[in-house]
Amino acid sequence: MKSELVDDYISAFDSEIQEKLQLMRNTILSVAPNVEEFISYKMPAYKLNGILVYFAGFKNHIGFYALPTGHKKFVKELSKYKTGKGSVQFPNNQDLPVELIKKMVEFRIKENLTKSS
Repeated sequence: MKSELVDDYISAFDSEIQEKLQLMRNTILSVAPNVEEFISYKMPAYKLNGILVYFAGFKNHIGFYALPTGHKKFVKELSKYKTGKGSVQFPNNQDLPVELIKKMVEFRIKENLTKSS
């Protein structure tokens, strides 16, 4: 695990955004404590039997990338956010939907474990 790289990534942002990024990181790790954490595509990435999720900080939002399957499964819950095929933007002026993020990470873990067995 190369957590110092993710620490460096998070520390490059203003303190308000750092708090949200750290909350995102802690939320992912609370559900998936055994993941490999690294930087990929210039953002924090998490791997367990393949890529689980990515996240990224931006001026106005936190991007969360649970790949197309993770977003398709939660399309109803994500409908109030700006989304793309495999991405969602959680606005920085709102609380992160921690429980939803946990469910999405849990879904991706099950999906990857099923795929690998």
